[in-house]
Amino acid sequence: MTEGIGWIVEADIRGYFDRIDRTRLREVLRKRVKDGGLWRRIGKWLRAGVMEEGVLSHPATGVVPGGVISPVLANLCLHHGLDAWCEREGQPRRQGRCFLRRFADDCVIGCEVEADACKIMAVLPKRFERFGRTIHPTKTALVSFRKPTGHKPAGMGNGTCDFLGCTHDWTQSRQGSWVIKRRTARKRLRRTKQALWRWCRTNRHAPLKDQYPRLSLKLRGHFQYDGIRGNFRLVEVIHHYTEKAWRYWLSRRRRKSAIGWEKFQQLLETYILPTPRIVHNI
Repeated sequence: MTEGIGWIVEADIRGYFDRIDRTRLREVLRKRVKDGGLWRRIGKWLRAGVMEEGVLSHPATGVVPGGVISPVLANLCLHHGLDAWCEREGQPRRQGRCFLRRFADDCVIGCEVEADACKIMAVLPKRFERFGRTIHPTKTALVSFRKPTGHKPAGMGNGTCDFLGCTHDWTQSRQGSWVIKRRTARKRLRRTKQALWRWCRTNRHAPLKDQYPRLSLKLRGHFQYDGIRGNFRLVEVIHHYTEKAWRYWLSRRRRKSAIGWEKFQQLLETYILPTPRIVHNI
């Protein structure tokens, strides 16, 4: 996200795996793959079929869900349909600066001029239609992402952008300058809490020596992804919620096994959960 960008086009691509036009896919692969042996191997992967509840089916479109090469083929097709097109044809025709960031089926396109963003919004559905794709009607939007001026409070009249589980918006730093802040998106935060609560409930009867390493691994994974500068408060929220959920379900192992906070703090001195920390200084 560059500072001069004022408009963001958020796009979510539907049918990333199951709606790929195989004719278009083969046209893209011919530009990259010249080895006949590899061509035959790719053909076998595409004809492998899908087993669902004991029934084998052979879809006529898309790549095989769960196939080892499916993400590569889908990414190649979308790279040709969106990434290369945006760099080759889109950017030279823009009035201002423009950038594209994409990860699998989620992408954001930043524009300096509102007219460029409106043109992209109008062209994207037609472009994806050529490759047998559609964009999600509710998850695709044009967002004003201009830098606030003056002493306007953060978040007032300024849009936010959700990308890869993080919410991007403008806020003031401690020095008083406007910076882009990244924090865990609300939906992702809620899903993480629900998943931790379900796991503690399901595994409450397991020995503590088995629960502790797996719970620590879950927390480390969350800190590795969401431990971004400016997001420390929400990382701490997950840490405190994990302690709360763990104590709650350990207290319900048996009718007379309730664990108070003092006893639980003594338990944490032996089973020390990972400490929240900032991993990415972006």
